[in-house]
Amino acid sequence: MALSLPLSNQSDRSQILLTSNFLPQAPPLKPNPCNRVRNYSSKAKIPSINVAYSSKHVRAPQLDNHVVKQNKIRFVLKLKTLLLSKPKHYMPLHILSKCRSYLSLSKPHSILSMIHRYPSIFELFTIPTPPTPLNATKSTSQLCVRLTPAAEAIATQESSLKSAMSMSLATKLQKLLMFSSHHRLLLSKLVHIAPDLGLPPNFRSCLCNNHPDKFKTVDTSYGRALELVSWDSHLANPLSSPGDKSLGLIINRPLKFKHLRLRKGLNVKRHHQEFLIKFGELPEVCPYKTKVGELVKESIEAEKRACGVVREVLGMMVERRTLVDHLTHFRKEFGLPNKLRGMLVRHPELFYVSLKGQRDSVFLVEAYNDKGVLLEKDGSLLIKDHLMELVREGKRMRRERRKGDINKNVDDCDEEDENDLDDISNDYDGYGDSLDDIFESEDSGVEDVDDGDYDEDTKLWALREKGELWTAKAAALLHRESGHSEPW
Repeated sequence: MALSLPLSNQSDRSQILLTSNFLPQAPPLKPNPCNRVRNYSSKAKIPSINVAYSSKHVRAPQLDNHVVKQNKIRFVLKLKTLLLSKPKHYMPLHILSKCRSYLSLSKPHSILSMIHRYPSIFELFTIPTPPTPLNATKSTSQLCVRLTPAAEAIATQESSLKSAMSMSLATKLQKLLMFSSHHRLLLSKLVHIAPDLGLPPNFRSCLCNNHPDKFKTVDTSYGRALELVSWDSHLANPLSSPGDKSLGLIINRPLKFKHLRLRKGLNVKRHHQEFLIKFGELPEVCPYKTKVGELVKESIEAEKRACGVVREVLGMMVERRTLVDHLTHFRKEFGLPNKLRGMLVRHPELFYVSLKGQRDSVFLVEAYNDKGVLLEKDGSLLIKDHLMELVREGKRMRRERRKGDINKNVDDCDEEDENDLDDISNDYDGYGDSLDDIFESEDSGVEDVDDGDYDEDTKLWALREKGELWTAKAAALLHRESGHSEPW
């Protein structure tokens, strides 16, 4: 009451201000607990996509081993594809030297030394050189490479298998077109994932034209594309959710606590685990029946559909894996997010990103068991196993050949470069490159052509046939390949 009275002078006003400092202060207003509970419950219903996941990468050696095996036979697969693309399945060595970039072979290493590393798959032979005005009176020969009879038999078996699987391979292409944005995919992009899908190298000329009831090739402003002709409702069934599979419990009853299935040895933070559990409880979004434009960009539903698309694509792969870069080629067509790799790492219950090689690979986790063994094997994998057995047989042949005295120098040189050549194969993962424009003209100028390398390879092969590899001339050629100036 004293504070509300009028003040006559300055002294009375200061006296009251001094007295008010000792009056009891009102407690601060507390926030309404009801509002706090309401806001918290509203946030808990929709999990956030931008959840902070653990940046530590937990390796899966069993899955990484598949990438390592693939990288070690990269040169074999590429050269085999190159030879089979020729009518007579062989190539002269001077023409093969134009394909260094495709074979992912760096300049210091010789193509001939790489061919010698796989004696059970490739063999060398000579053919007479066609006469020209410059050497009309000379009879010369040129060195060529071809597949061995065992490797040729495996290639024939693989070709017949892909012909028998023509319908299933066409179904894969049809399903890819069904959940693409405009039901159209560029052939130049499909070439990158064609080997992973099990498609033959000539799928554009054979497979695409043999199924006019499913799709057709059209011309676009970006190049030739594959367009969907008919929609098959029987194919518009996505893979079943991983959570629907049985946990292998003795008593089949609901769990008291929510369970998140992760691969062995992988632990995630608590808020990341809660996000993954809530993400799995969301209703499924069918990638075939839900278009990209129907969902809000960067929403939880859009990520649910994107994960479903990646699962469908990986499920079509022969080994249920591919390169992350191959998926980014179809980011707009499949409606995948810009930060695709971040989405794959954010869902370790569905995918595993391997860091082996220069480019990362992504695996479908549910397709492998705890030991890294593929649960369902495709027929092409059995043929690939036969090829791996031939590679191991070639190693045994080289091991036995090293016991001799005649070929010791060549094998020692191969052993010195073996680790370096493996590193080259591991660093290059572009096994989906096209064969177009490689053989436009046999005599056309190519930057990778080096006649000096071809001449040295020919001389070295001739000395090997004569058994003169222990001479100073042969040693000089060998050490020139390895980068040493001194012959001894």
